[in-house]
Amino acid sequence: MAYDDHYLDQDDEDMGDIITLLNADGEEVDFEEVAGIAYKGNFYAILHPVELIDGMDEDDALVFHVSKGANNEDKFEIVLDEEITTAVFAEYNRLLDEME
Repeated sequence: MAYDDHYLDQDDEDMGDIITLLNADGEEVDFEEVAGIAYKGNFYAILHPVELIDGMDEDDALVFHVSKGANNEDKFEIVLDEEITTAVFAEYNRLLDEME
């Protein structure tokens, strides 16, 4: 799956979509989709938890790498690499500035 390096998926109808993922304990966690960002040939989703997660502030969001699974379903893998998360948020902010 290839994506353009400069892509912001932020259609009004897509905003607010709820994505349910399983945490490390197998519990469901609901996230609101903030944006989809293509960066360096990969696709990332910026997700905000619907209910506050321990250790997170109200305005915090997480970056997930999105790929296709064996059955063509979307797979979300949390990104822990600070360099990538910083770059994805920077790209998101840059694209928002362009839209204004």
